[in-house]
Amino acid sequence: MPIFSGSYAIDDVHILLKPIEIKNTPIVEKERLIQSGDYHYSEMITYESLPSDAYLKLFQQIFSQNRLRLATDLITLALKINEYKSGEITLISLARAGTPIGVLLKRILQQQFNRICHHYSISIIRDRGIDTNALQTIIQQHSNVAGFTFIDGWTGKGVITQTLNKSITEFNHKNQIEISSDLYVLHDIAGVAAVTASFDDYLVPSSLLNSTISGLISRSIFNQNYLKKDDFHGCIYYQEFLKADLSRWFIEKTLLAVDEIMNVPKKQVSFQSDRHNKQKIQQQSVNFIKKIKFNYNINNVNLIKPGIGEATRVLLRRVPDLLILKDINANQTQHLVLLAKEKGVKVIEDSMIPYQAVSIIKEINYD
Repeated sequence: MPIFSGSYAIDDVHILLKPIEIKNTPIVEKERLIQSGDYHYSEMITYESLPSDAYLKLFQQIFSQNRLRLATDLITLALKINEYKSGEITLISLARAGTPIGVLLKRILQQQFNRICHHYSISIIRDRGIDTNALQTIIQQHSNVAGFTFIDGWTGKGVITQTLNKSITEFNHKNQIEISSDLYVLHDIAGVAAVTASFDDYLVPSSLLNSTISGLISRSIFNQNYLKKDDFHGCIYYQEFLKADLSRWFIEKTLLAVDEIMNVPKKQVSFQSDRHNKQKIQQQSVNFIKKIKFNYNINNVNLIKPGIGEATRVLLRRVPDLLILKDINANQTQHLVLLAKEKGVKVIEDSMIPYQAVSIIKEINYD
């Protein structure tokens, strides 16, 4: 089987997704079909467009501001993986937000810790679970399942973490195997990941863009009209965006920041996760969702997307109804202000929310 790595170098990642051709579903129609229950979100996709020049300029500014914070948290995760995992390490990043993070962690583990490390990116979908065909493929290649390490960018409400735990429990039982479902993330505002570098809601620069920072691949697609039983989950490969691709640029620039930190004498990288904090963070997340549901009369919890990363996803690829910001002038959320302006989305400032941002998806009349 030829190795598919999107626009990344083959040595950086094996993307276990099947490039497919699928019709475009306009964004409002997609939202209507999702909310009606007639289709699952993973069965459809709205074709991406390239960001505006103003948005790209803002991305560059934010990357410059956050590069050292990002690098510090990557080192923190790499330290923990190096400590917890013996033998060969197999990073399994959850497509798509986890993919650039997995590429960076692989490089750091190899270059800074001299570890043997492999990296795959596979699909996991809310309500559908992990791609078991992809997982079986990885097992066939690597016998040390104790080295399997699941990677994502961040948590929002914790739904993907729950999906991962459920999927791996079922997979282990069916296959009489013991794979850990522990999830490693850069920041964990839901308090549900096994290992995190931070509980802060801060801006991971790779969340600002779509395919052009994720190897030119779309989010994963699971539509059985386009896939055979033994296929991996699908994706669109946006080769036409090659000239605008920043995927490798992002990796190399971030690794330069990692080198800066590692070269500082006696640099100490703190690790914030502990049991007390996790319980507090989990309760904060639960209470916040309840409050937002009540205050804005929202019945479907899936319409609430807390945290900068999730709020950005809504503005980029869903139909947003409202953007709530902790501080409308904060540098971390200026890209959201710009996106909201471009899309005509109402913005509210609320200094009392526990996160930097929350987006609410518009409820669509599907009668």
